[in-house]
Amino acid sequence: MNTHGDIIIIEDDADDRDILISIFEELGKEYNYENRLVIIEEAADLIDFLKSDDCDPFIIISDINMPKINGFDLRNLIFNDAEIRERAIPFIFLTTSDSSEENMRKAFQLSIQGYFTKPISYTKFKKVINDILIYWKNAATN
Repeated sequence: MNTHGDIIIIEDDADDRDILISIFEELGKEYNYENRLVIIEEAADLIDFLKSDDCDPFIIISDINMPKINGFDLRNLIFNDAEIRERAIPFIFLTTSDSSEENMRKAFQLSIQGYFTKPISYTKFKKVINDILIYWKNAATN
């Protein structure tokens, strides 16, 4: 895992994308994060990106509720692709979807590394994102 690699966000909602971009820009300035932020609007585009020469992933943060391919199906696609799975990219759900026991059980059965509900408050949202980054930047790497 390259802790200086790409932070890949899969988000179909334009407002949420704008908020996330703003949060990552602020955090980058405040904590000197130099990771490239890659925003992917269509979940179907992620697999091709992960296999491209332009991709150097650090972490994947995905919404669950998306058209065409939802977050659960996207995680399955990644997990079932041996080439991508071997890269051991942390995969986290960040969603407005309720944190029902059923959704969380389904998510963790897919071997995800985190499940977070998007806070309504910008300040709390920023803290959640920073906490995720701090954790994974300090995690053991191979």
